[in-house]
Amino acid sequence: MRLPWWLRQYRICGVTQVAFISSSESLYLNFRKLSRLLAAQKAPGGDHAAALILAPPCGAGGGTGPRAKRGLSFRAQCFRTETPDRELLLAAAYVSDAQYNRNVPFETSPQAIRLYHFYNHWTMRAATYFFIWVDLALALFEEPAVFPLPFLVTSIAEVLCLTAFFGRLVHFAKVTPQKVFWKDTKNICVMVTIVLTLIDLVIYASLEAVNIRGVRWSRALRPVFLINFPESRQIRRAFRSIRNTLPDILYVFLLFLFSMMIFSLMALKLFGDRDLRTVEGSPYFTNILDIAFELYVLVTTANSPDVMMPAYELNWWYSLYFIAYIIINTYIFMSVFLAVVYNNYRKHLKNEIHTLAYLKRHKMTEAFNILKVKVGTEFVVKEARWRRLVKVVAPGISSSHLELLLRISDEGQTGHVDKMNFLRLADLLNIRVVAINIKKHPLETWMPRVYQSSTSLLVQKMVQHRIFVWVYDVIILINAIFIALDEKDSLISYAEWLFLSLYIIEILLKLYTYEPSAYFGRKQFWNWMLSVLFLPALFLVSETSFYPRFRVIVTTLINIGPTMLTFGGLVLVVYYAFAIIGMEAFHGKVHFLDPSSGSPDAAVCGNPALKDSAFARGRYCKNNFNDLASSLVLLTELTVVNQCFALLADGFALATHQAAKLYFIGFHVVVVILIVNIFIAFILEAFFVAYSLEKSEVETAIEKKIQELGVGVQEEDMKDGGLIDHVDTKDSGFSADEGGNKKRDLRGLYFRIASKKYKTVDTLLQQMFESEIAPEGKDPSLEEILNFSPKKLNFGNSA
Repeated sequence: MRLPWWLRQYRICGVTQVAFISSSESLYLNFRKLSRLLAAQKAPGGDHAAALILAPPCGAGGGTGPRAKRGLSFRAQCFRTETPDRELLLAAAYVSDAQYNRNVPFETSPQAIRLYHFYNHWTMRAATYFFIWVDLALALFEEPAVFPLPFLVTSIAEVLCLTAFFGRLVHFAKVTPQKVFWKDTKNICVMVTIVLTLIDLVIYASLEAVNIRGVRWSRALRPVFLINFPESRQIRRAFRSIRNTLPDILYVFLLFLFSMMIFSLMALKLFGDRDLRTVEGSPYFTNILDIAFELYVLVTTANSPDVMMPAYELNWWYSLYFIAYIIINTYIFMSVFLAVVYNNYRKHLKNEIHTLAYLKRHKMTEAFNILKVKVGTEFVVKEARWRRLVKVVAPGISSSHLELLLRISDEGQTGHVDKMNFLRLADLLNIRVVAINIKKHPLETWMPRVYQSSTSLLVQKMVQHRIFVWVYDVIILINAIFIALDEKDSLISYAEWLFLSLYIIEILLKLYTYEPSAYFGRKQFWNWMLSVLFLPALFLVSETSFYPRFRVIVTTLINIGPTMLTFGGLVLVVYYAFAIIGMEAFHGKVHFLDPSSGSPDAAVCGNPALKDSAFARGRYCKNNFNDLASSLVLLTELTVVNQCFALLADGFALATHQAAKLYFIGFHVVVVILIVNIFIAFILEAFFVAYSLEKSEVETAIEKKIQELGVGVQEEDMKDGGLIDHVDTKDSGFSADEGGNKKRDLRGLYFRIASKKYKTVDTLLQQMFESEIAPEGKDPSLEEILNFSPKKLNFGNSA
C-alpha cells in the first residue's frame, strides 16, 4: 500500500517506523487517517498497529511558537504481533532443519525462506512420494506387464511424473544458491535421469511406430528418483555408507576370488582327465569357467553335496578337497566378509552421524544468533520470541506441551532461554510427550463413600499391583497346558469353565479399578477383544502375558522397525533395478504352461533348450522374468540362497547363454554378500543400543522436569495396556498466580514420555554414538564438519 504524502516510512533494527509532519490545524484529521491506515496495513516483517510519541523535529528546539507547533513531529512506532517476521521465519527454518536432520543450504531472502517452508511442507513431500511410487509402479502395466495398458497411457503417466519431478527440482533451485545447486550431485542425477528417460521414450515410441520391439533401458533408472530427492535421506545415507565401505570390502573379495581360482585350477587338474559325469550326464569339471561357477555356488552351499558326489564316488579321499574348500571359503572368508563389512560400515556410519549431530548443532546456533538479545552479560532468547518460534516450527503443538518445553528450557523462570537450553530445542521437539487427562471413575462420582472405603481401596491397590499381573501370567500358563490336554476328559472340560470365570473376574476387577472409557480406549485392542470374546487363548499373546525380559525384547524389535524399513527401501531399489534388467534380458525365455493342458511345451517350460534339464524336471517354469511381480518373486528366491540358486542360474543359462550366470552371480554379490551383511551389521548394532540404552540425555531432562512439576505419570504405571490415554490438547494444565508465577492447575492433566517404540531412525542412530560427540562449545567449523572423514573421528573426543 502506498503511503500518503504526509507519511514517511523507514526501518530501524528490524522495526518499521512511520513518521508524519502535520500542521496543528490538520493534526486531528491526519491522526485519524494514520490510525485507520496502520490498522489496515501490515508493515514489513509482520508488524501492526501504532503507538504515538510526540517529539520535536531536528532543529525545532522545543519552541512554543506557531512555527514550532507546525513543525511538531508525531512518530508512530509499530509493535510486533503474531505474524512471523523474516528473522523468525529464518530461525524457524534452521530449527526445522535441525529437527528433521536436513542439510540444505538455502537462501535467506524473505521470499526464499517462505518458498523453503513451502518446499518442506508435508503436502509437497507427500505429492513427491506419490509420483515416485506411480513412476515405479508403471512397470506393472508396461510390457512385459502384469496388467497390460497401452503404451500411450503409460507414457503419458510417465511424462506427468517427470514433469512433477522437474517442478520439484525447480522449486529446490529457487531456495538454494545457484552454485550450491549445480554442485549437488543429487540434482545432476535427477536432471540427467529425466533427460535420458525422455530420450528413451522418444526412441521407443519411434520404434513402436514401425513395429520394431525396442528396449526400455531407462526403466532401470527409475529408483534414482527415490534415492536422490532430499526426502529420501535415510536410503541415501545407506547407499553412501555402502559406497564408502566398498574399497575395504574389495580387497577381501579379490582375495576370495584368488582363493576360488586356485581351487578351480586344482579341481581341473584333479578331475579334468578322469572322464567323470554328473547326474544329468554332462562332463564333470572339464571347463575352468564351469568349475569356477560351481565352486562359487558351493560357497552358498546351494549345490552341496551334489557337486562333490561324482568325485566322492570315485574315491573318498577327494572329499578332503571339498571339505578344505568349504572351511576356507564358506566359513572363514564369509565370516571375514561379515567382520569387515560390520567394522567398516560402523566406522562410516559413525562419521555420518557425527556430521549429522554437528550440523544440527550448527543450525541451532545460527537460529540462536538470529534471535538473541543481550541480558546482563549473556545473550539469550526472550520467552515471547521463543514461544513464537516454537509455534512456527510446530504449529500443532498444544499449549500444555509448549508450557512444559518452556519450563524445561527456562528452568529458573527468568523470562528468557539461554544458549545451552536453546540448542536442545530440536531434540525436545523430536521427543513425543503424551498429555494424559485422568478422569474420575464413575463409581467415585455416584458412590464416593463406597468407592473410597478401605475395602474398595484395598481391591484397587491389589489390582494395580504387579503381583496381580504375575498371578494371571501363571493362570495363563496353566490354562495353556490344559488346552494341550485331552478335551474329552470331563475334568479338563470343567477346568476350562474355571479359567473362563477367572478371566471374567479379571476384566470386572479392572473395570472396577480403572476408568471404563480409558479401559476401552482406542488403543486398548486386547481389552476390547477379551471383553467381547472371552477367549483365554488370546491372553497368550496379550501384552500383559510377557514377562519383563520378553517385553524388553519385543519393544527392542519394534524400536528398530524404522531401521529395517530403511533397509527395506534400499533392497527395493536394488530389487527393482535387477528386476527391470532381468525382464529385458530374459523375458519370454521361460513360460509356465499348465501340465493338464496337454501341450508338449509344458514339460520344457516353453523352451526346447530346457529339455531334460533339472530346471524343467523340477517344474521351475513359474520362476521367470515375464513381468515385474514374477521377477521380484524370483529375486526373493535367489536371496534365500537354497538349492534353487544353482538350478535357476543353470536354467536361464541353457535358455539364453552361459554368460547369463554373471547376472545371478552379480545379484548374489550385491544383495547377499554386501547388502544382507550390512543389514545384519546394522541390526546387531541397533539391537545392542536399543536393548541396553534406556533414555537419552534430553529425555531424562524432560522426565525430570515433569516430575518436578508434579505432573508426571511413569510409563511403568501404564503397563496394564496404557489404561489412561486421553490426550487433552486444549488445556494448558498450568495457570498463573497473582504474582505472575506459573503453578500447577490440578485439573487432571499429566504428562509422560511416549514409549521407546516411537523413536525415529535418526534418534536411534544419534544415541548409538551420542557419547562420542564433542560437548557444546567444542564444535568443529562448518568446513571441517562437511569434510569429515573416518580418520578425523577422534576430533569428537579431543576434550
